[in-house]
Order: sequence, then structure tokens, then C-alpha cells
Amino acid sequence: MTPETIQQSVDYIRAVQDDPEEAHNAEDHLYVSVLSAIAEGLLDDPAECARLALSAGDIRFPRWCA
Repeated sequence: MTPETIQQSVDYIRAVQDDPEEAHNAEDHLYVSVLSAIAEGLLDDPAECARLALSAGDIRFPRWCA
């Protein structure tokens, strides 16, 4: 996982924001993937990767849980 691949995931979430279920699933998957990589020490720049992943939260779409 690199900052570029994380940005690609954020871009994907932005592209599917009109499908809130898909966007929310992709966002959750991104957060878990980045946190896991940080916990396992797999990222060269964990702070930058976290910042990029958290930027997905700025994308506007309805988020709900059942």
C-alpha cells in the first residue's frame, strides 16, 4: 500500500458517491486496510497515508448503519 494506491481508493469513493452503499463500503474498507497496514508497520509514511485515507471523510454522501 502506497500513498498513490490510497489516493486511488479515495478517488474511487468520490466517483461512486452517488451510490451511498458502495461509497460507504469502500470507505470502511479503506480505513480498515490503512489501519491494518499501520499496525503491521508496512507503510513508509503512516502519517501521510492516514491523512489521505481520512480525506475520504470529506466526500459528501449519506452514511448510515443498520
